[in-house]
Amino acid sequence: MTPECAQTSLCRYTRGAACDKEAGSRAGAARVAVGSAVAVAAMDATGPHSQQPRVVLRLPPCWLLTAALLSLLLLLAYYCSGWSGEALQVQELARQMGCSPATLAATTTPPPPQRTVYVITPTYRRPEQLAELTRLAQTLMHVPALHWLVVEEEAPTTALVSELLASTDIPYDHLVGPMPEEYKNKPGTKARGVSQRNRGLQWIRANATTGVLYFGDDDNAYNIRLFEEMRSTERVAMWPVGLVTDYGISTPVVADGKFKGFYDGWIGGRKFPVDMAGFAVSVEFLLQRPNASMPYKVGFEEDRFLKSLAPFEPHEIELKANNCTKVLVWHTQTKKNKPSAALDMKKYNNTNLVLLKKIIV
Repeated sequence: MTPECAQTSLCRYTRGAACDKEAGSRAGAARVAVGSAVAVAAMDATGPHSQQPRVVLRLPPCWLLTAALLSLLLLLAYYCSGWSGEALQVQELARQMGCSPATLAATTTPPPPQRTVYVITPTYRRPEQLAELTRLAQTLMHVPALHWLVVEEEAPTTALVSELLASTDIPYDHLVGPMPEEYKNKPGTKARGVSQRNRGLQWIRANATTGVLYFGDDDNAYNIRLFEEMRSTERVAMWPVGLVTDYGISTPVVADGKFKGFYDGWIGGRKFPVDMAGFAVSVEFLLQRPNASMPYKVGFEEDRFLKSLAPFEPHEIELKANNCTKVLVWHTQTKKNKPSAALDMKKYNNTNLVLLKKIIV
């Protein structure tokens, strides 16, 4: 090698070493700036002219944890922005309605489920039956959380009654409660409706755990507010019934908000001289008295049933209808009708009267 070439090579080598030193200084500065990053330079061994430094950054576990935390913070910020947006919407709606957000939240929170009112209606085939049940159905259709137990006196159930029940939106059960033969064949006035009411009690004991029981006959007129009044019954609740006996009303007597006695056209030595439509019983209270039932004793059905709920005394009655000052049910007793005249089948055999005659008794 000539001296000139040696000098040239030495200069190139010196410049290459200086470049390497400068690159190393930069990498060191980068390591200082990054803190925990480690720079590793790898060179090709072919010579100073082909040196291509490669820098590989290895992140320690703490950096990976930091990145994960930053991701979680970003997600949290995203969801918080959504929540804050909903909060702003609630505030704006409350402002438009002229109330506070707390008041708006209270009014829009769905109420707890209502207690079910179980209405037991005994019925039997007669000219007024469908008319009575139709009128009662039109009332009960407006009452929420109600279950209607329609109990017929004889099996099988009447098809027309079944059709009527199915045409309503009322939850119902169509039952049969025939009178026992020993009472059916007994001379004198029959205690009608007792077997059907007891059948309804049997159904409730088998199918209900909470709610309110009410004996709603099909010959009464009901204000729908009555069912909301009875819904809160804890044991036994009572209220006035209009158009009962010569007194015109049957009701507990109330003074200064306290029970004082009974007002009824026929006391008859009864402990509870009330009308069948004038009281309701809590299902929970009934279930605690498995022997409670209605007796086959004409005129004493209500009294003996309430006495079978013992221990229970008149002063424990829950007074409804604004301390028994409102009449929300009337014992209207639809006028009795004679059976319709027989249809002349020779004359009307192919007319609509054949179908109508099946409806009109």
